[in-house]
Amino acid sequence: MNTLSYKTVSANKATATKEWVLVDADGQTLGRLASKVAMLVRGKYKTNYTPHVDCGDNVVVINADKINLTGKKWSDKSYIRHTGYPGGQRSLTATEMFQKDPTRLVEKAVKGMLPKNKLGSALFRNLYVYAGAEHNQTAQTPKAINLNDLK
Repeated sequence: MNTLSYKTVSANKATATKEWVLVDADGQTLGRLASKVAMLVRGKYKTNYTPHVDCGDNVVVINADKINLTGKKWSDKSYIRHTGYPGGQRSLTATEMFQKDPTRLVEKAVKGMLPKNKLGSALFRNLYVYAGAEHNQTAQTPKAINLNDLK
């Protein structure tokens, strides 16, 4: 058998085929939605996935205000941050953060599932989250996708 007859295809910025995808978060569980959206943004569902290249899709998430959290997570899940000053630890529950801005729940969940480096920051810029059914990416004609069909 000729071992040189096949090559491993490695994508780069020029050969990556990026698409626009529309995801409806209505009635979806936050963590399950976030893991699938993170895989779409990362490009792991594509055959030419390359770990160190941004070869994922641009994902638009609508209806983020209709997301579900199971159990007592609305009151028990806390989001902690620090101001940088002594004694500056601040925390919000999921309900408080949802009331301030429903899109931040989805954004924080997806961002936590992306790499913690420059590539992760670049990938996060390919995510667009909107609270309602209206979005600003109509000119890109995103293709609606059903998350329940993905593994």
